[in-house]
Amino acid sequence: MGSTEKGADGMVSAAFAFLMLAGFLFAAVNGTMAEVNTALFQSMEQSIELAISLAGILLFWTGVMKTAEAAGMVKGLADAVQPLLRRLFPDIPDGHVVFGYIASNMAANFFGLGNAATPIGLKTMRELKKLNNGQDTASRSMITFLALNTAAITLIPTTVIAIGLKNGASDPTDIIVPSLLATIPAFVFAIMLDRYYAFRRRR
Repeated sequence: MGSTEKGADGMVSAAFAFLMLAGFLFAAVNGTMAEVNTALFQSMEQSIELAISLAGILLFWTGVMKTAEAAGMVKGLADAVQPLLRRLFPDIPDGHVVFGYIASNMAANFFGLGNAATPIGLKTMRELKKLNNGQDTASRSMITFLALNTAAITLIPTTVIAIGLKNGASDPTDIIVPSLLATIPAFVFAIMLDRYYAFRRRR
């Protein structure tokens, strides 16, 4: 780790320490320490519940991907989508299985399955790092994939719909069209930015 990274980590740690100390001092002055303690323990409990639920989801989808990989489905998907993704990822060798992981990640995001996209995305990044000879510096393909994963087109935002259902929304599916209209320009803009900076790096 370089001195710049150490300095950045120190600044972030100092900022968090200052915010926590300021919050406790403010609560002590205003006599609301009891409320702070209650909120603190509630948030700890919620964090543990969230971590356990996410661990289960990650394990499930990781198992699904391993099964699909063993059955040859990922390799078949890679061969099918390679002509479409080849121009976006020119550094990936022809026929590499990572094309299947990229396509699976994009499909999961398209249908709003963020919990499925996360383990697939991690697997994709690990494969891309292998192609980058294990270097810590991100390769062009890793940057492109991160842009596509972050600004993915979403047809059915299942998480938002589930939140709407939980809170009694009259029509939780009315978010579908706005979501699609918002994510398509974001996806296109992400590709344009990625191509622009890739061109600058080549220059």
